[in-house]
Amino acid sequence: MNARNILFAACLALPVAAFAQSTGRIDQRQANQASRIDQGQASGALSNREAARLERGQQHVQNLENKAVADGTVTGREAARIEHAQDVQSRRIARQKHDRQHDYNHNGVTDHRRRN
Repeated sequence: MNARNILFAACLALPVAAFAQSTGRIDQRQANQASRIDQGQASGALSNREAARLERGQQHVQNLENKAVADGTVTGREAARIEHAQDVQSRRIARQKHDRQHDYNHNGVTDHRRRN
């Protein structure tokens, strides 16, 4: 009886493990991009407004992933669409972090570099 319960639990856990593997890369990339946004905001490279806009973009990508996962499988087409959205979001993060708008003193006002 005990072996039967273990086998039953393993059969239930197998699809969950397969699902976790299929979105592991997507989840890791989402975490990395969120970290880049947080780091940019902490350093002043991103203003609060820019960070909020980028976080909304991250939420859009998360919504795409949630919708793809809803039926239990992520198809190749869904994964490609999510990855494309992540590529777009990554470029946006890089562009916003390296533009000339900064909030170095974290007062909510965009600081500009002084021209000499």
